[in-house]
Amino acid sequence: MQRDVMEYDVVIVGAGPAGLSAAIRLKQLAAETGHAVSVCLLEKGAQVGAHLLSGAVLDPIALNELIPDWRERGAPLNTPVTHDRFMVLDEDLAWSIPDVLIPAVMRNDGNYIVSLGELGQWLAAQAEEAGVEIYPGFAVADIVYGENGEVKGVVCGDMGVDKNGQPKADFTPGIEIHAKYTLVAEGARGSLTRLLEAKFDLRRDAQPQKFGLGIKELWQVPAAQHRAGQVLHTLGWPLGGNAGGGAFIYHMAPNLVSIGLVTHLDYSNPTLSPFDEFQRLKQHPAIAPMLRNAKRISYGARAISEGGWQSLPRLVFPGGALIGCAAGLVNVPRIKGNHNAMKSGMLSAQSVFAALVAGRSGDELLDYPVALENSWVGQELKQVRNIKPALSRFGSLLGTLYAGAELWLDQLGLRTPWTLRHGPADHLTLRSAAQVNKLVYARPDGVLTFDKASSLQLSNTWHEADQPSHLHLKAPDVAISLNLNTYSSPEAHYCPAGVYEIVMRGGNPALQINAQNCLHCKSCDIKDPSQNIVWQVPEGGGGPGYVGM
Repeated sequence: MQRDVMEYDVVIVGAGPAGLSAAIRLKQLAAETGHAVSVCLLEKGAQVGAHLLSGAVLDPIALNELIPDWRERGAPLNTPVTHDRFMVLDEDLAWSIPDVLIPAVMRNDGNYIVSLGELGQWLAAQAEEAGVEIYPGFAVADIVYGENGEVKGVVCGDMGVDKNGQPKADFTPGIEIHAKYTLVAEGARGSLTRLLEAKFDLRRDAQPQKFGLGIKELWQVPAAQHRAGQVLHTLGWPLGGNAGGGAFIYHMAPNLVSIGLVTHLDYSNPTLSPFDEFQRLKQHPAIAPMLRNAKRISYGARAISEGGWQSLPRLVFPGGALIGCAAGLVNVPRIKGNHNAMKSGMLSAQSVFAALVAGRSGDELLDYPVALENSWVGQELKQVRNIKPALSRFGSLLGTLYAGAELWLDQLGLRTPWTLRHGPADHLTLRSAAQVNKLVYARPDGVLTFDKASSLQLSNTWHEADQPSHLHLKAPDVAISLNLNTYSSPEAHYCPAGVYEIVMRGGNPALQINAQNCLHCKSCDIKDPSQNIVWQVPEGGGGPGYVGM
């Protein structure tokens, strides 16, 4: 197919914290030295921020380095954290963990409760002001390789293709973007990252990446119930012994409460539903009063990379690098990764810029992973490297006790010399339905608890109806022969948007894929037991349209 080609010095895929920080830093270096650099940033969402979802409590350390005068420039960091609370829940009671027992690394002094979408929009404005060309609504579908096998750019997905793969009247071929270097910042479990990891064997020395599914709602609460700046994290119920994870509740101005549940995806019961566990959370006696007479205004879900230091892939390949959550830089005990993502973008930009000034292109940016390891990002991830393996190995209670002990020892300058290994990849941890007790969830009450359909409406999710499904089955029959017959269709339980459902056709069960519902959380690509489900990008501009998330 004949495609239009655009050429830049650098192309960045994904307008999240990592991609935007990389773009801004490149332009800063260009301005400081007088060496011009052309930068193109592609974003699959209809606008910057449409697909950004996080808790989010932001450590401003990277922002302080990138844009020291962010306050004067009006960055949307309007709610400083004023108080931390940690609670352990059972079905009826809650126990607060005394502040003196919380390691310093888990405290939020000096941090801010933010909307990541709003922060992304603000960063995009700074990038455009510096001369970065940002193109929202352009989903990157594939990689372009050079004569020697190096990455020389990307291909945007075709527009105007019907569900049978045939061009429609408005068909437009995707543009090829060629660049001397390509930075992939597409977030956790991205489709390009998966291709690059396979092409260049980037995971050969890494332990399996581990993931969590974060489900979040935004509520508008009465002023009397609002505690601006309060951060609450919980462990225990409702997940209990069924899965690792925990809840977060953040009070941000004006009168907004972010509430969510992170479920570690290495659970074993295929009938577990992270969505319904989250609905149960809101009914706890310690939580329900926070949402009394309140209004739910937004909903979303996103996969989170949790493997940490030992799960990092090789970060560079000929012609580019992985940055941000595409690399997997989340600090699990801190429940933070945006500051690390931003710093990785800045460091990759410095490596790219040095290469461009030296007249290089298409080679490996070997100084980037070295700089990342030697930065505070590397030190932070090494510090908490044993926490996620401990939680998976010992369970939430004993794992948390181990985590607390190790973090306190580290705070005292006594870092443990060992590195725990992760267990198997998340898709290998399911037991058969015959080996577990089926989990049954109560019907939603429409006040505190809701169904997936009404929740999906609050995510503003939209896809062009007549387009090929972006959710592919390598072997369609496996959906019934293995997933249904052995595992009771786990995809129908873990998907937070009702994309997958078993229906009867001609008297036989069949898997129906409602791709138009997809929140792009990638859980199906992660958790499917035989890796039969493959998530790819739909047409650009499709997916959720998060507001204030």
